[in-house]
Amino acid sequence: MKQFATVTVIGRDKTGVIARVTNFLFEQRANIEALEEQVTRGQFSMTLQASWKPTDWEPEAVRAGLARLGADLGMEIGLRHAVLRGRQRFALFVTREALCPETLLAAVRGGTLKAKPVVVIGNRPDLEPLARKHDLPFVHLRWQERDEAEARALAVLEEHQVDFVVLARFMKILSPNFVWRYKNKIINIHPSLLPSFPGSQAYRQAYEHGVKIIGVTAHFVSMHLDEGPIIAQDSFRVRPTMTLKEIVAAGQRIEAKVLLRAVKLYLARRLDVYWGVVKEI
Repeated sequence: MKQFATVTVIGRDKTGVIARVTNFLFEQRANIEALEEQVTRGQFSMTLQASWKPTDWEPEAVRAGLARLGADLGMEIGLRHAVLRGRQRFALFVTREALCPETLLAAVRGGTLKAKPVVVIGNRPDLEPLARKHDLPFVHLRWQERDEAEARALAVLEEHQVDFVVLARFMKILSPNFVWRYKNKIINIHPSLLPSFPGSQAYRQAYEHGVKIIGVTAHFVSMHLDEGPIIAQDSFRVRPTMTLKEIVAAGQRIEAKVLLRAVKLYLARRLDVYWGVVKEI
């Protein structure tokens, strides 16, 4: 079985970065499986997936070499690789709505979700009791200053050796810098049938437009708000007499189900993102 690892590179744009990184990996007997890069206002960001034959995989040598290369380039170069340690470890990002995180944690406890939650991060303290109920550490980050909050969140994810992230009705927007570090490893639930009605007031927008079918979308988070590759969706019909409050309640009931379905698909390794579209494999 091949050993996979993800390399992220972030810093001021300069010539030759891709060549330097890929040449180093070739020297380490790696095979480049996928690579994506972009430059935004002078900042270079790249995520690269590489694989090794088990006999060629020397993680400490790769990590040390990338650290030296990062220092030489004046860029941040990170390495994440799946350790054969059992179930994948995930973090829950929450705000104050409990149904989605509660559903995921109950599925873990019931044995139907084969993953290990390791930390709950909230931009409000409301769901700390939920985390404690499930014997999980809760980290409250106020998020007034996004750069500072994201830096602290990334440190928490590193500390807990998180493999992927679930945004369980987390009501803050993550920056491209954050997303690049966990590309196609951050799963979000959005209260509309994307691409319709992005943003934080999706149910209200749908209600005001008089749509007859409303739904929810689980998707990978990308650098663009609510435009990431779609994993799973579901919907319900709007009765003529339904109020906005009733629509929100109906939507929330299926949010948790769709998010759980998306995480299970991710864990089953049945998803591949090709040109921004999720394919089941």
